[in-house]
Amino acid sequence: MIKTRNLILRHWENSDAQELYNLAKNPNIGPVAGWPPHANPEESLNIIKTILSRDGCYAIVKDDNVIGCAELFLHPNCNHWWGEGSAEIGYWIGEEYQNKGYATEASQALIKKAFNDLNVNQIYASYKKENIASKRVLEKLGFKYYTELTNVDYQNQAFYEIAMKLEK
Repeated sequence: MIKTRNLILRHWENSDAQELYNLAKNPNIGPVAGWPPHANPEESLNIIKTILSRDGCYAIVKDDNVIGCAELFLHPNCNHWWGEGSAEIGYWIGEEYQNKGYATEASQALIKKAFNDLNVNQIYASYKKENIASKRVLEKLGFKYYTELTNVDYQNQAFYEIAMKLEK
């Protein structure tokens, strides 16, 4: 568990399935982050058990409510291989909690953990080119433009993403 000024980052629990579903069913959340909206609480529970159960994945909790997710990806669980001593960071926040600094605050905590505790020297993040909100979060965190990539989403559609880098 990681505590910040306003948030708690903790591992996902099966009992979070309904709260996850309430956030992740929103079509404005998943597709811009690269995954489909959740269809029902059972799907959300399956996602908790299979994807969100990784070591570096945290539920973002505000006032006892799950409001999003932040993850520090280490090889081999990265979306891209960035090299030795590297990690990748990802996050999403429920629509009603956006624009309040929570993604930045949660990510700062994971960056601190990566640089201080995990022997990481650089952290990468990527976002869909049209996801300006994610770009702003990364810029606030001190990330700098690295490169552009082509990727494929859950519907097997190609999309462009921007990769950014933060060095220790």
